[in-house]
Amino acid sequence: MVSFVNLISGKWAIPILYRLIVIDSPVRFSELQRAVAPITQKELTRQLRLFERRKLVQRKVYAEVPPRVEYRITPLGKSLKPTLDSLADWMRTKGADLADDS
Repeated sequence: MVSFVNLISGKWAIPILYRLIVIDSPVRFSELQRAVAPITQKELTRQLRLFERRKLVQRKVYAEVPPRVEYRITPLGKSLKPTLDSLADWMRTKGADLADDS
């Protein structure tokens, strides 16, 4: 359980993964950054590197000038979709019941 929480911890982890799952095709860094706005370049890079190390995201670099880099969800990453859908459903039905201590 702790490993799963570590996997999706952070404000941007779920939005990034979900966007890559929905797109389900190669996407350039700048396109992904716009899709998950207002994430910073630094945070998106950090999350993508983490996901790549965990084999949830594949990174492909093209030998072009300027260099082109694309990211794509892997089959392992896609397998998170039912779990993320379940979390989204739970938030839709129970989110209003959550206490806000702010």
